[in-house]
Amino acid sequence: MRSFLAALFMHLLLGIVLYFGVQWQSSTPVGAEAELWEEIPDVTPAPPPRPVVQPAPAPPQPAVRSKVEEAADIALEQKKRKQAEEAAEREAEARREQARREQEKKDAQRKEDQRQQQLEAQRKEDAKKKADKEKADKDKAALAAKEKAEQDRKEADAKAKADADKQAKARADAEKQAKAKADAEAKAKREAASNAARNSELARLKALAGGGTAGATGGGVGNAAGSGAGSGGKASPGYSDKVRRRVKPNIIFAGDTDGNPAAVVAVRLAPDGSILSKRLAKSSGNSDWDNAVLRGVERSDPLPRDEDGKAPTFEFTITVRPKD
Repeated sequence: MRSFLAALFMHLLLGIVLYFGVQWQSSTPVGAEAELWEEIPDVTPAPPPRPVVQPAPAPPQPAVRSKVEEAADIALEQKKRKQAEEAAEREAEARREQARREQEKKDAQRKEDQRQQQLEAQRKEDAKKKADKEKADKDKAALAAKEKAEQDRKEADAKAKADADKQAKARADAEKQAKAKADAEAKAKREAASNAARNSELARLKALAGGGTAGATGGGVGNAAGSGAGSGGKASPGYSDKVRRRVKPNIIFAGDTDGNPAAVVAVRLAPDGSILSKRLAKSSGNSDWDNAVLRGVERSDPLPRDEDGKAPTFEFTITVRPKD
């Protein structure tokens, strides 16, 4: 830009010089006028002289130039014009070169900007791919960890369930063994009670047989009557309530019943209170309550004896209600 301004200034200066130079050479010379005065002596005035008529100045004649000078001026003018045109051409060429360089610079800058933009886009794309890959890896790791945790939980649940099943089975086996043992003990106890009752009955029968023989010799009726009253007579009035109070705490029942139904159990005992047999004489209408009462009677073995120190050997009934 500085070169362009300097060249423009020089061209303007050259044009001004050429203009004034040509104008100065071709201008018409301007004529001059002069008046002459002479001092008049102090004498008697003479008659005034006749005025001197000054000749009018002739108009300046145009300078006559030779053809050689005109040709030289034309050649000089043409040379100056040619030089000006060449200078203008050089200036235009310089401007075009400058514009070309500036365009090349702009193109280079544009290409560099495009390359930088492509590099930036590629960098962003690479960063995005890397971030997506890292996110996918994290999601995959999280999913794997979740699946492993779920698998561990399932294995732990399966192990806990297996342990619980094993413990439940062990408890069931223990309960079964305990029940079998209790049943065996109860059976043995019942058999012992049955044997004792049978032996007692045999002893009673033998005693009756012996009493009958003695009665034949004198007084057997009273012995027979006394023996019958002692072993096979009626129980005391409060014996059934006494037995019910013994059985009720041993009844385990967690169900529910409608109203207050009564379960009636018929029981036959040995003289020492051991249970020889039991049966449901009348159902309450709720099988769970009936079974609970039967199990409570079995848990109460042996039952309490009567006031005479012996349990009645005949079959009697016990009435049990859940809300009594």
